Amino acid sequence: MSYARQLLDTCPATINVDAGVLATAIDALSDCAQACIADVDADLSEQNLTEMVTCIRLCLDCADVCTASIGVTSRQASYDARVTRPLLEACAAICKSCGDECERHAQMHEHCRVCEQACRRCEQACRELLAALK
Repeated sequence: MSYARQLLDTCPATINVDAGVLATAIDALSDCAQACIADVDADLSEQNLTEMVTCIRLCLDCADVCTASIGVTSRQASYDARVTRPLLEACAAICKSCGDECERHAQMHEHCRVCEQACRRCEQACRELLAALK
């Protein structure tokens, strides 16, 4: 069981969304942010750096949006749909863009393949959480 789920299960406030869906999203956001940061580091070590510029930029954006989303989704006691929904929509969008770009490099660079998988998982988790939010 993840720390996100453990903490949600111990929260004294009422959470208005399925704790499993929320915990899965928080875990996917964390994994995606970490994968994107690691992918940027690996991209910077590649021989043809100019081919990796778009990937690097998208990974940096994705990591930033995922990190912001972790904070907002972890504070369910003060849930505000006007903030959470657009942030999760932005997160799903950047995860798709980043995943698409990483997929372009996945055949040549294993780190891009791993990052793509993290982005795809996070995009799906954000969409599932959006569907579950009231």
